[in-house]
Amino acid sequence: MLRPLLSLLLGFTLLLGVVVPLGVTALASLTMPERAGGSLIRQGDRVIGSALIGQNFEGDRWFHGRPSATSAAPYDAASSAASQLGPTSAALLAAVNERLAGARNVPADAATASGSGLDPHISPENAAAQVARVAQARGLPTPRIAALVEQHVEGRELGLLGEPRVSVLRLNLALDALR
Repeated sequence: MLRPLLSLLLGFTLLLGVVVPLGVTALASLTMPERAGGSLIRQGDRVIGSALIGQNFEGDRWFHGRPSATSAAPYDAASSAASQLGPTSAALLAAVNERLAGARNVPADAATASGSGLDPHISPENAAAQVARVAQARGLPTPRIAALVEQHVEGRELGLLGEPRVSVLRLNLALDALR
């Protein structure tokens, strides 16, 4: 009776632990190689980031992403986890109030972190709210920066899933490319 049980255990371990994961990886690599490879963004032969993980941009010359909920350092993928703070949490309210610092009409994603704390996107409203600051810091006309933001708005997935969004990394790369 022990031999058939061990045979089944070994067989299912090989099937579900080796064959299926390798098959799914191969299928993903064939059908969507960019996503299967981590959606890496490159400049020449150098990897500068991923389209799936936000990066920390500081200073007035850059568009800023959502606040990061990672504890050790902003946008640290190794410490990604939800904050577990609910809508009635005093700690969450204090964090949001600190981020707002008396500002009015701030888009929600400028004051709240995403569930993972690594969201690489901001809302078009959040990006538009930062246009004047970035334009002034770079000495560029505000309409030019606003047009750049508009060019980088990504629509809903399949036309109906999610919300319009702007990739902060791609927008900042385009900003650097302006001369």
